[in-house]
Amino acid sequence: MKRIVVKLSGQSISGTKEFGFSEESLEHLAREIISLAELGLQVAVVVGGGNVFRGNRSEAWGIDRVEADNIGMLGTVINGVLLRGKLSALGQENVRLMTALPINNLAEPYIRLRARHHLEKGAIVVLGGGNGQPFTTTDYPSVQRAVELGADAVFVAKNGVNGVYSADPNTDPSATLFDRLSYDDVLARGLQVMDQSAFILARDHSLPLYIFDIESTGTMKAIVEGSHIGTVVS
Repeated sequence: MKRIVVKLSGQSISGTKEFGFSEESLEHLAREIISLAELGLQVAVVVGGGNVFRGNRSEAWGIDRVEADNIGMLGTVINGVLLRGKLSALGQENVRLMTALPINNLAEPYIRLRARHHLEKGAIVVLGGGNGQPFTTTDYPSVQRAVELGADAVFVAKNGVNGVYSADPNTDPSATLFDRLSYDDVLARGLQVMDQSAFILARDHSLPLYIFDIESTGTMKAIVEGSHIGTVVS
């Protein structure tokens, strides 16, 4: 691999809490990302915003879904600023935050060729704001950005689950972990790997997906170095 996109959920930043932020989780994530950069990989990170606000809670709040998704996109920018700050604090001098929504005093606007240039120059590129559109989770932008940037794979970081199972392992003790799956296997079995639109985009561009537990230390580095951890969809 030369270039990868890491998809982080907002929950990975909140740790064990449903909402908010965890200093320990943030530092863990930053160190895991740095471990990839130290291998010479070009790394882009798409961050979610579910620890701040989830668009699918619009009905509970009595607001329009589009407005709720706008709040969620701003949440991803908050997480992006936080991640950039932690990466910088840990000694990474070249970290770029780019957003789909222009916020010029905080971040650069996302421009595909500029993002590629930053990656080629060794920057860790943090991508916030999703793709700037409502009605999508950060699953779709993570695959979309990977395709646009010519990434070799998407690392889909999960919380508390170490891959794709035949059923929910939290409720079904007979659920089995899949080592490898084809795109067609996932669709035929109705497995919830990512949002279907994101998954179909990955399939159409033959983009491998590595699904693993981000809470473990050294997992992404081990995958890059050839270890088989979690589930690979290709």
